[in-house]
Formats: sequence, C-alpha cells, structure tokens
Amino acid sequence: MEISVVIPNYNGNKFLKGCLDSLKEEKIHKLQIILVDNASVDNSIEIFKSYFEKNNENIEYHLIANNSNLGFSKAVNQGIELVVNRGSEYVCLLNNDVEIDSNFFNRLFNTINNDKKIFSVSSKMLQYDNPDLIDDAGDEYTLLGWTKKSGDGLDKSITRYSKPREIFSSCAGAALYRTSIFNEIGYFDENFFAYMEDVDIGYRARIFGYKNVYSPDAIVYHIGSGSSGSRYNEFKIPLAARNNIWVIYKNMPWPQILLNIGFLAIGFLIKYIFFIRKGYGDLYLKGLKEGIKNRNKIKKTEFKRNNLKNYFKIQWRLIINTFKLIYK
Repeated sequence: MEISVVIPNYNGNKFLKGCLDSLKEEKIHKLQIILVDNASVDNSIEIFKSYFEKNNENIEYHLIANNSNLGFSKAVNQGIELVVNRGSEYVCLLNNDVEIDSNFFNRLFNTINNDKKIFSVSSKMLQYDNPDLIDDAGDEYTLLGWTKKSGDGLDKSITRYSKPREIFSSCAGAALYRTSIFNEIGYFDENFFAYMEDVDIGYRARIFGYKNVYSPDAIVYHIGSGSSGSRYNEFKIPLAARNNIWVIYKNMPWPQILLNIGFLAIGFLIKYIFFIRKGYGDLYLKGLKEGIKNRNKIKKTEFKRNNLKNYFKIQWRLIINTFKLIYK
C-alpha cells in the first residue's frame, strides 16, 4: 500500500514532532509525507528537515515552503496537486496537531475501497488530553446553517459513534480523499482561506452524487486549534461566519436558498446572540456582512438537471440533521 499525506503547517513546532513520530510508526509499504509550510517563523521547517536525515526506506519527505501565509485551502491544494501529479489514487489530509493511532491508514483504505462513490473518509477524532472523549465523529450540516461535530465531548464507546455511517462531510483535519474526484468537483476553495472549506467540498461531492463516510476504527488524537490558538478568537470568528455565508451561496441553487431562508435567518440570529454573550458579536456580524458583500468572489456550483435528485437528498439530510441537534 502507498499513501500520500499532506500536512499544512503554520507555526506548528509544538505539535509537529508528535505528528511525524506517529506517522513513522505506521507499517505500510510506502509513505510520502508532504509538509506545506505557510511561512512559519518558528522552527517548524527545521524540525521537518531533521526527518530527511533519518534512515527509513519506506518514507519520502517533501517540503513546500511558501513565502507568506496562503491559508489552509491553498496549502492543501498545493499538496494535493503534487499527489495527483504522481498518479496516487488517494491523499490523506492531516493537521499538524493530530497523532494517529496504529493501523490508521489501513482502516481508512478498507472503508474507501468498499464503494467507488465514496469521495472522503473521516476518522474518529479523540481529544488528545482526554482520549476517552470524542472530538469529532463526522461533520453534519443543518437548515440553520450550522455545522455539527458529531459526538463532540461524548464518551468514545457510545454505540452510534462506534459504527461506520454516511456523514455530510469529513473534517479535513484527518481524512482520506479519492483524488480522481477532485478533477470533477474541483479542489478546496482558496477564497475561504481557512474554516468551512471541508464542509464546502463535502457539500459539492454530495451534489455530484458522491458520499462522505465515517470510519470509527481509524483513530487520531487531536489537540485542537493548534494554529488559531483557541476555539473562539478574533481571527477565527469572522472568517468562519463569512465562509458559512459562502457555503450557502455557492452550493444552494436560488430556489433552495429561498426555501431555507427563514431557517437560515433564525440560525444566524441565534449564533449572533451567542457571540454577543461571548463578547464577539461585532466580529461575527462583521464576518456575515463580508460574506454577503463579497459573495460574488465565489463561483457558484453549476446547477445541472441530472443532479436534481442529489439536491433533494441534500435537502432531506439538512432537515434530518436539524432535528438531530437536540442530541449529540
């Protein structure tokens, strides 16, 4: 088995060694590790280069060093393009603040090989500091415009998160993708810079009739917010709010937007009140306004009549996921 791993990095020296060491322990035939560095000012690149000198015939190390911070989407696209040019069938995206469990890649492969219609496979992400608790067991999206990390904070042994299932989209922090489908649906949208880009590409895959699935046996331990620094901050909140507007504008045809506009308005209002209480209301509102104002920067996913049934399936999924908000 040959696997290519793309790790986007920005000032990740505190986490990178743990991530690389966990990859080194995997027993596979050939491993290609591509670090895409977004102009880190710490010693991340030096840490990565130190692995070049270690004698391991099964691992190739490649470095893409950008002169500025181009964002998550651009960075992973650079890595994916290198993998595609090599003719590799699959690419694994991995955040620098995760460490993989044993047989991680085998379990992802076993899942994606079950069905040619699978675009991505999401891992079971556990909290690094409390590995009995789930960090993310597959992402869902709702009529309210909310993304839900399934199982967040719950016990890892809960039955519904211990079985494979179809999900709305895979968290790009630790997921396997089928490279041939990128040519059909497009790569990660670089306008997003960071946040919601994985929901967007998962949404597009569903429009084209592909699946995103969750593999509970492919486990990683996730520190969380390794690059942004915290769950809520001045960098993340406006970006995520803007990109949420863009996910909707890009992927929903106008009739679907009109159908859902009431639910979306309620969802954004609730989030606005939530961030007011956190002291970030102005930042959230700024992001929403930017998303609406600059929506024409985003190219809408072309509506094709032969994908109509997929839009109906997506709409039904949004409805079901909204009702599922009452439990994790």
